Amino acid sequence: MTTTRIHRRHALKLGAYAALALSPAARLLARDRSRGFPIGACDWSIGRSQQLAALALAKEIGLDGVQVSFGEKGVRYDLRNPDVRQEYADACEKLNVRIASLAMGVLNSRPYASDADAEQWVADCIDVMAVMNQKVVLLAFFGNGDIKDNPAAQQHVISRLKKVAPRAERAGVVLGVESWLNADEHLRILDAVGSPAVQVYYDVANMEMRGYDIYKEIRQLGRERICEVHAKENDSLLGQGKVDFPKVKEALDDIGWTGWLIIESANPAGRSVVENYKLNRQYLRSVFPA
Repeated sequence: MTTTRIHRRHALKLGAYAALALSPAARLLARDRSRGFPIGACDWSIGRSQQLAALALAKEIGLDGVQVSFGEKGVRYDLRNPDVRQEYADACEKLNVRIASLAMGVLNSRPYASDADAEQWVADCIDVMAVMNQKVVLLAFFGNGDIKDNPAAQQHVISRLKKVAPRAERAGVVLGVESWLNADEHLRILDAVGSPAVQVYYDVANMEMRGYDIYKEIRQLGRERICEVHAKENDSLLGQGKVDFPKVKEALDDIGWTGWLIIESANPAGRSVVENYKLNRQYLRSVFPA
């Protein structure tokens, strides 16, 4: 590739990021970041996957918001349904709790790389996010959807993301890839797609479990490539496991990143989920002041 083509490609990429920065979703994301580190929880981690009751439980715990599941069509709280969206909006207003982001855990069983329905569901989710004023959706790549050490599946994911990315850009939303891939592998996918609407959803416990240097990876990915963070431990409360959250804070500070911290797992036996998550929230807030 000639130097001129490289410069042109770089300029186009910068232009795409600038366009996203002007979008309504990016302005809202900037507003959230200006508030520091709002703390939420995954609806599935508090036992209320794709249920409106997750908002009331988040209020009881003292969280700022909830990461809400977006799945197959036709379930009771299918966000494709405008009446369901209104129920969520009314509950958020009543409880003073926000929807932090959406998540497509359904892709763990219906792989985005190969399932035709899953491909359409991601497009559906983008349209729903636009009307809900949401900015980020987690695309999960675990279980049946795992693409680690599978170049063919990764290429299918790249092809599908390239196809849907313009739709996400027009809607002003970000698709966050969460997988077992390391930072280099994630960056290869992001660079191949070439859209600011596709970023990494960074899960500190998953990456630590794979043996990656999570503090180095956060710095490597940088502010513009991380859309949201899962504050997670698998078998312990936050602050009592393998992840050094003060070091996570240092790494995020170094790249100038602030935004939603979504607590996942960190629910050891012996206490209720409410008790555990109150402790998790208290610890996380001690490290990440409001």
